[in-house]
Amino acid sequence: MAVTLDIVRGWRRPRALIREKLGQGVREDRALAVLMGACLLFFVAQWPRLSREAFLHPEVPLDARMGGALLGWVFIAPLFFYLLGAASHLVARAFGGRGTWFGARLALFWALLVVSPVVLLNGLVAGFIGDGPAATLVGLLVLAGFLYLWVTMLIEAEREWT
Repeated sequence: MAVTLDIVRGWRRPRALIREKLGQGVREDRALAVLMGACLLFFVAQWPRLSREAFLHPEVPLDARMGGALLGWVFIAPLFFYLLGAASHLVARAFGGRGTWFGARLALFWALLVVSPVVLLNGLVAGFIGDGPAATLVGLLVLAGFLYLWVTMLIEAEREWT
């Protein structure tokens, strides 16, 4: 199935999506591909904001800003998300979760990928409108959507069947 259809399905039925992905077995290569895809989309979402900032404050050129965002989102953020996935598994274990390390990571990575279209919208708002109530509202929407998806998928991943 196409990843775009999985993203739409993730908003509608996140438990079913993560159940299906976990049912495909432990495939760390697929998990890494999902994470890298999400991080790449998050990097692209920064472009309008970075362009706006470079125009308003030309003392730091656009290519320097883009290089920093690339380093952060494509090289450093994946390491952070692996640590966050491990920490979420430990927290779930403390609350009685019986899943696997892989399941907790996969839940986080898919939540990131599913929320990425809203992150792209957030980037457009930040780039074209700038700071203000609209950017705050869309940012809160991104945060709420991500937390809903992540918690829902993590609960499903930490069930005994995995």
